[in-house]
Amino acid sequence: MSDVLKDLQPGKVFEYFEAISAIPRESGNEKAISDYLVNFAKNLGLEVHQDAVNNVYIKKPATPGYEHLPAVILQGHMDMVCEKNKETVHDFEKDGLKLFIDGDWIKAEGTTLGGDDGIAVAFQMAILADNTLKHPAIECFVTTDEERGMTGVANMCPEYLSGKILINIDNEKEGEFIVSCAGGAKAYSTLNFTKEPVCEGSSVSKITINGLKGGHSGAEIHLERANAHILMGRVLKTLSKKGTFQIVKVEGGSKDNVITRECEVWVATSNKEQVATVVNEMETIFKAEYAVQDPEIVMTCEDVTAEMTVTEAMDAASAQKFINYLLAVPNGVMGYAQHIKGLVETSLNLGIVKMEDDCIRFASAVRSSVVTRKAEILARLEAVAQSFGMAFEVKGDYPAWQYNENSRLREIAVELFEKMYHKAPEVTAIHAGLECGFIAEKCPGLDMISIGPDLEKIHSPEERLSISSTRRVYEYLLQLLENLAVY
Repeated sequence: MSDVLKDLQPGKVFEYFEAISAIPRESGNEKAISDYLVNFAKNLGLEVHQDAVNNVYIKKPATPGYEHLPAVILQGHMDMVCEKNKETVHDFEKDGLKLFIDGDWIKAEGTTLGGDDGIAVAFQMAILADNTLKHPAIECFVTTDEERGMTGVANMCPEYLSGKILINIDNEKEGEFIVSCAGGAKAYSTLNFTKEPVCEGSSVSKITINGLKGGHSGAEIHLERANAHILMGRVLKTLSKKGTFQIVKVEGGSKDNVITRECEVWVATSNKEQVATVVNEMETIFKAEYAVQDPEIVMTCEDVTAEMTVTEAMDAASAQKFINYLLAVPNGVMGYAQHIKGLVETSLNLGIVKMEDDCIRFASAVRSSVVTRKAEILARLEAVAQSFGMAFEVKGDYPAWQYNENSRLREIAVELFEKMYHKAPEVTAIHAGLECGFIAEKCPGLDMISIGPDLEKIHSPEERLSISSTRRVYEYLLQLLENLAVY
């Protein structure tokens, strides 16, 4: 293991963060990190459970004087979104992250950092290992597969938890207390197609859209950044009005909860100059439209005829359906909440467009804090899919976390923050999904709040974690645990 973070404080937090960063832990590949946490707890002599989906539950007894208080659940997820720059050589199934320090920030070379939510794991490990602290009984609950659809928490074993207070550590803004979150679901549409021969004499052009900022499809959807899939639909529609071409291959997006940064389409054409002209024209249009949100948009058109042999392409009727679907499918912010200014109520993100042998699969992440609005968006997606003769299904439906008007935990947390920092925290809701909704369903009566240090550009290779904020939030969390003596 490297020791890039060895001189940072709090020492144990950064030591454990670096340790888990060396363990591959993409959503769906968490067995190694789960086993690591189990062994960590056993080495400390603590009670630990690992369930069928590799969630981990670790219990630490209350310190003297705190035995009469309800147990506190510290909660976060062990998995991470694995995104990398196109030129980055990195195998997320085998390679650990390459951390480095840039001023006050921790980053990873060419990949996501996994601060979402590795910092929660590091916080919990540091608290479990420190016997000098004052706190009620601690129950650390570390979940799997949060980023792909919350299947870990959906299959949790509530019998392993007895706490009545829950502190979720999956927030990305210091001084912000989240007290409610959106629910969501994953929507999948499938377009089947047949193939036809490539027209004789055609050349092959590769159209690429990249340079987009991307980002978290919940926390950053309100910034209205460009989605590469949606842009590509506009490019192809414009191109279809200029002349004939055939779609050979499509690549773009690997995570439904990430605003797509790159999309590539290979087309066979008898007029490659016309294709290049359209691409250049659309780049100019997009740069003007997204001058504020995505000023680094880049579009290229390469003649790759010499690099690939192409004999078949998507048939014309299916290609037209594909293009029209990209234009018709709803995407982005669908509505804002009325009770909190600027908070997105309902949105969706077309994150994955994947071409297989005889079909193209589309995946959208749907979010809403209102159950009926979520159902409405899913119904719209189904209607659009059916109008194109496409199959449709919904998976990974998860509930919202409802606001608790009588939260004693929130009162104590706000009072402590004001005392420590001489200013009021921001108490708010979030459009992104948190596991608190599922936990509240399975463990009724929990008093919950979500906190965390400053994390920026999560779910992208530019993700970064603030060192100073991590120190302050950890110190605040320790004080909060101690102050729960008045709960």
